[in-house]
Amino acid sequence: MNKEETKLGHKSSFSFLIPHPSSLGLVLLAAGASKRLGNFPKQLLEFRGKTLIRRAAESALASRCQIICVVLGANAERIKREIADLPIEIAVNENWADGMGSSLKCGLGKLLEIEPNLSAVAVTLSDQPLIDSAIINRLIEVFLETQNPIVAADYAETVGVPAIFASSMFEEILNLSAGGGAKQIIKKYAASIGKISVPEAAFDVDTQKDYENLLKLK
Repeated sequence: MNKEETKLGHKSSFSFLIPHPSSLGLVLLAAGASKRLGNFPKQLLEFRGKTLIRRAAESALASRCQIICVVLGANAERIKREIADLPIEIAVNENWADGMGSSLKCGLGKLLEIEPNLSAVAVTLSDQPLIDSAIINRLIEVFLETQNPIVAADYAETVGVPAIFASSMFEEILNLSAGGGAKQIIKKYAASIGKISVPEAAFDVDTQKDYENLLKLK
């Protein structure tokens, strides 16, 4: 028995099937209309030579997750061209304006169509440009080691995405209200989740000022 198998042998109070890395999916949420930024889709803003959507999609592909679904909504056709060449699934949520819960359900539903036996799903956002594959993989490692049903990012006095959810949480996701989101589930199960410190998650791009601050990191 190798070191990883030894760690996985410890049972938590919340039991679920230990996922093999090949059954891990990832939903990248990128459906928003960028209203606080103006008329330009923030998914297409550039940072260090790549658009935010391209950077987030490539980080997802470089992680241990094997099936990647990007959920688009507003400006879908325009944004899709930026990632059309990547080996990912693209789901267009026609009801994106209903809220993040709607897009999260859309993405998970698409992954389950492809892999009905999916064991876990990671959730990331296109507007957190400092989240990379190493951070996603840290979430996965803690998830596999602890067997918590949820492992989420701890940052700026909150707990949220990026996060990873075991299949035991899928029903909760699929039953989210349209205006709900991953944080709603994280809060509900706060007593049984795992957390890792991810200060990078605090940096998101919602406004022109946010983007100007991002560019200062070059």
